[in-house]
Amino acid sequence: MPSRRTVLAAGAGVTAALAVGTTASAGTPGDKKLRSLVSRMTLEEKVGQLFVMRVYGHSATDPDQADIDANLKEIGVRTAAELIAKYRVGGIIYFTWAHNTKDPHQIADLSNGIQRASLSQPRGLPVLVTTDQEHGIVCRVGRPATLFPGAMAMGAGGSREDARTLGRISGAELRAMGINQDYSPDADVNINPANPVIGVRSFGADPDAVAALVAAEVAGYQRSSVAATAKHFPGHGDTAVDSHYGFPVITHSRQLWEKLDAVPFRAAVKAGIDSIMTAHIQFPALDDSGDPATLSRPILTGILREELGYDGVVVTDSLGMQGVRTKYGDDRVPVLALKAGVDQLLNPPDLATAWNAVLKAVQDGELTESRLDESILRILRLKARLRLFDEPYVSHKGVDRTVGTAAHLAAADRVAERTTTLLVNKGGLLPLSRRTHRKVLVVGADPASPSGTTGPPTGVLASALTEVGFTATALSTGTAPSAATVAAAVAAAQDADAVVVGTYNVTAGSSQRTLVEQLAATGRPVVAIAIRNPYDVSQLPSVSAHLATYSWTDVELRAAARVIAGRAAPRGKLPVPVQQADDPAKVLYPVGYGLTY
Repeated sequence: MPSRRTVLAAGAGVTAALAVGTTASAGTPGDKKLRSLVSRMTLEEKVGQLFVMRVYGHSATDPDQADIDANLKEIGVRTAAELIAKYRVGGIIYFTWAHNTKDPHQIADLSNGIQRASLSQPRGLPVLVTTDQEHGIVCRVGRPATLFPGAMAMGAGGSREDARTLGRISGAELRAMGINQDYSPDADVNINPANPVIGVRSFGADPDAVAALVAAEVAGYQRSSVAATAKHFPGHGDTAVDSHYGFPVITHSRQLWEKLDAVPFRAAVKAGIDSIMTAHIQFPALDDSGDPATLSRPILTGILREELGYDGVVVTDSLGMQGVRTKYGDDRVPVLALKAGVDQLLNPPDLATAWNAVLKAVQDGELTESRLDESILRILRLKARLRLFDEPYVSHKGVDRTVGTAAHLAAADRVAERTTTLLVNKGGLLPLSRRTHRKVLVVGADPASPSGTTGPPTGVLASALTEVGFTATALSTGTAPSAATVAAAVAAAQDADAVVVGTYNVTAGSSQRTLVEQLAATGRPVVAIAIRNPYDVSQLPSVSAHLATYSWTDVELRAAARVIAGRAAPRGKLPVPVQQADDPAKVLYPVGYGLTY
């Protein structure tokens, strides 16, 4: 391992002029030092700095054989250390499915191994270690780390202080594990109930409310010296197509974009956001070329850089997503992204193809080396602001002192209680009395548990209700219960005093709706909990009470159980409108609606 003195020497004088949350101005001593670093880099090293890449394995040098095989197949290297040595990548992204995030000590060791591998290279630089830790339904680092409610739940809570708390605590825990950049918060304004990719990942439908929470969360991450990332510019909140699998088109006018989509991104820029992620969407009112925003110079340079005045790091969404690959080949996409104004190229499907395409574009004169230097300087400024030249390594002691502490977990529980939203409470059924409704049957959808939570949701709810004094049993009925499953649930309800049912994106033809109607027909009071999108209430008029939790992570489900039991009062307010099921033009519950007791 390079000594701490070596690392300090490499970055001496860099961080003093670059405080977290500020943008370094040209001519500062820090910038001079960084420009000097750039001038000494080879062209190949410069190309590498632009890439943020996935890699399989729990260790930078000694992953399991299956992960070595996956790396050889997809990247042509065996390990993260070999990836860095061959391509000199400037960033690594962690995924659960790549086996990067098994437990906090392992994550810290992997991060240290990555930094060691990079810093031991000639002219070695620290690495931006990144992940998607949005909380809610998108989390790469799970238990025992602290998990907070997701963005739409935070929108229901409406508290800037809670959003700052989320950023501060999540940032501190990520930083302790050596993760120094988080692809969060989501700054999209979700106005389309049918949005398949954003939905509850957004704070809501009100651009000013979204902007306030984005800025607050960014401030929390800054306090913990972790780079936050606002996404997905210029706004992914009104799509009916998932850009992972298709090419969405946003039909907003330029005027509507200014009033709606742009507002949170302007707030993020004003808050000193460290990085902004692009969207693989077509936005004809902003650029009528038919190119995705990720490859659009009018959008990324003309609007984001010149009109919004943003000079931080611009990172693409994953280049493996279909939305960016529809029009151009994998060799053209990275070159066109750089020409559009992007700084970092995230997770290309074939790194060799992308890396060599950028190298060839410079050698052929399509891209200038000075254009690369602009992006590399922004990337190095970010690394300097995050103190990575001075403090690239983390320790197990720091992990133990920070990750999943009792204080952090308690804070997440308190925040979750302020997000639970009560939409229906016929006859004042809730809070549920343990004297008259002691025996509770918990049924419902059990979607795959978000990373690092215990799951399944029915089991978590039953356990939490039992903890607060009920006798609760769980019966998983799934997202599409069969007639036999519905009959079994109805039979089980005969022996219960009340039924709690977790619903997951109910539609008019969904057998989940049949389940709820038949349970209500038993005469037992039915409490429905929408465990993802809050729109389920419009499809379930027969329930006695209806709660929205916006996700099915443990922290949100436990909070819902405490609300049902009266241990906490429901305080959440809808951050999106709920339309009538049979007439979407009519609003059933407006933004800001929420009951309490």
